[in-house]
Amino acid sequence: MLSLLRRITQEVTAAQSLPAALDIIVRRVRRAMRSEVCSIYLVDPKTQEYVLMATRGLNSDGAGKLSLKADEGLVSLVGRRAEPVNLEDAHAHPAFHYLSGSGEERFQSFLGVPIIHHRQVLGVLVVQHEEKRRFDEGEEAFLITLSAQLAGVIAHAEATGAFATLADNNTRSSVTDLRYKGVPGSSGVAIGKGVVFFPPADLDAIPDRPTNDVDGEIEAFNDALNAVRCDIRRAGSRLSQHLSADEKALFDVYLKILDDNALAGEIEKRIKDGNWAAGALRQVIKLHVSHFDQMDDPYLRERATDIRDLGRRILSHLQEKNQDLSNRFDEPGILVGEELTASMLGEVPLDKIKGLVSVMGSSNSHVAILARAMGIPTVMGVVDAPFAKLDNVDMIVDGYAGNVYTYPSTPLLESYQQIVDEEKALEEEFQTLKDLPCETLDGARIRLFVNTGLSADINRSLDRGAEGIGLYRTEVPFMVRDRFPTEADQELIYRQQLEGFYPAPVTMRTLDIGGDKALPYFPIKEENPFLGWRGIRVTLDHLEIFMAQIRAMIKASAGLHNLKIMLPMISNVAEVEDALALIRRAYAELKEESYDVVMPQVGVMIEVPAAVYQAKELARLVDFMSVGSNDLTQYLLAVDRNNSRVADLYHSFHPAVLRALQNIVDSVKDEGVKLSVCGEMAGDPMGAILIMAMGYDTLSMSSTSLPKVKAVLRNITMEQARFMLHQVLPLAHADAVKQTMVQLMREADVERLVRPSKSAELG
Repeated sequence: MLSLLRRITQEVTAAQSLPAALDIIVRRVRRAMRSEVCSIYLVDPKTQEYVLMATRGLNSDGAGKLSLKADEGLVSLVGRRAEPVNLEDAHAHPAFHYLSGSGEERFQSFLGVPIIHHRQVLGVLVVQHEEKRRFDEGEEAFLITLSAQLAGVIAHAEATGAFATLADNNTRSSVTDLRYKGVPGSSGVAIGKGVVFFPPADLDAIPDRPTNDVDGEIEAFNDALNAVRCDIRRAGSRLSQHLSADEKALFDVYLKILDDNALAGEIEKRIKDGNWAAGALRQVIKLHVSHFDQMDDPYLRERATDIRDLGRRILSHLQEKNQDLSNRFDEPGILVGEELTASMLGEVPLDKIKGLVSVMGSSNSHVAILARAMGIPTVMGVVDAPFAKLDNVDMIVDGYAGNVYTYPSTPLLESYQQIVDEEKALEEEFQTLKDLPCETLDGARIRLFVNTGLSADINRSLDRGAEGIGLYRTEVPFMVRDRFPTEADQELIYRQQLEGFYPAPVTMRTLDIGGDKALPYFPIKEENPFLGWRGIRVTLDHLEIFMAQIRAMIKASAGLHNLKIMLPMISNVAEVEDALALIRRAYAELKEESYDVVMPQVGVMIEVPAAVYQAKELARLVDFMSVGSNDLTQYLLAVDRNNSRVADLYHSFHPAVLRALQNIVDSVKDEGVKLSVCGEMAGDPMGAILIMAMGYDTLSMSSTSLPKVKAVLRNITMEQARFMLHQVLPLAHADAVKQTMVQLMREADVERLVRPSKSAELG
């Protein structure tokens, strides 16, 4: 059963279109269950009717034409209940409705199961028999399992506009304003053409791309093919003395596949049809792999691996001439990828990137955090977007609502251009606030610091009125090297930050790796990295790393005395006591070495629930405390903040998060420590109002967020902020908190500073 399910799913995934996929499903299910009818009905998103999209056993001419209303028939009953309906005599059921023209009048038994994706019923999968009999539990379980596996494929196909193309008999070019839903990564709107990033030698990630140089692409393909032939021959020759005759024959198999004119000829044909060499290669290799995967013979199925391997080898040679991502940006565009990373941003000049779209990840992925720091509109977790087909496609990125539109119509483009114009006007308004303090209308003062990790952040932060650094991510210099930086290397890097902001304070977090932050030269492989060896746990286990970093920090502060040290991922008092002893030791050593240094203030990050409930004890040991709202939210809600599947469960305004933040203030109010929030919540004007009202002294955020936060806080009173806090603290739902805050901010006339009015209408 499992192998059958796997093969059906593989066939459907490899299908070139939604009609082909649906036909595979009904054909294979009918045969597997030995049923006389198998049909698929999909919900038309416009009318909510159940449209017969594919069938074997009923009148196939009705596909795409026959439909049942949302409250009509057994199919809609399955959809409304969102659970299976299994009947031995369908005609006797009160909900039965004969679908005229389908030819189903002679079929008695009925089993329908819903196709559900992300809680939404997409359609119904149905099998029927002429004889009166109830489908057994095994048959029902098979159909339920299959529909669950296929739901994602169908959802993806619908999201790409395939449903409209099939049902309305349109051409793809006539489909406009296709919308893909993700999660907001960085606010703002970007309008431009997509530039798809694909990792080296990853066939699945290669996009289709039209070419005007057919001869050049064919030549590049043949060169790559010859290069792989040479590679295979060299490998066979090098290993020949270690292999038997049978094993040597495996290399001959590879060469025969490469010399097969059918494979090369098929790729060349697709190039002549207008696709570039890499895209044509992907299409043909995947087609051949799917054919082998479907074979019953285990030996033949394994040949799919050989084909896939050769495809990657050819692709690798094709990409040697086209590795530089920056060369692909003739003009500023929107970078699109399956999983964008911070390192990818480093490959492209920032003035070439208008927006980012990532299929994977969430609003708190590091690439999203960097995008916010650089002011690049971003949407993450766009799981249904056909990213490989978005190269050079006109797009709109709505970083406010988390929507991505492709093939936008003129009216939609005009609406979003109004938002872009509003944003520019607001930025000009914010510039006038640069040298003004962040002070409410009734005189309450709160400091606005920045989170940084790059030397380029210094001027950008100062230009926007930052009063200091609330979080310097020291892991960033570690990530861009191929070895641990020396103490001297680190001293130079840290000195640049300390001098750049002097005399303002600079808070440096000790090395925070693990979780989703890895060093290429110090890999950490764990089953559950976010609950594993990360942050202070790593550095206390490696004193040579910790001591070198602490010495470098303190040496870098010589004569400046504006250093503050912050310890990440603290979960118990003993960790702080051990770290403090080591920091004092490093300080004493440097004093003995005649450095002009003072003992820096030391603080802890409150990121895990254990620290929330030991806040009072921790406060007695340190000079300041900073809440990392990103990780605290993740751990309180048990939601991986980088997992797009559960991204909608990650809420910074969840009542538990707000109450934890308030609890920290209440716990340490008599301990004399300074309190700040340095997570992304601090850079959200809505969050900034609530955090200020709770009693925090400092907010630390990206430099991009700072002007907007300052503008909002300068336009309300502390009394208004506290009123808002008192209104939302008792609420039980995160959505209720946000909706209430939006209304209260509108009444206070500051909502316009947060989000352009037109974007609120479109989102």
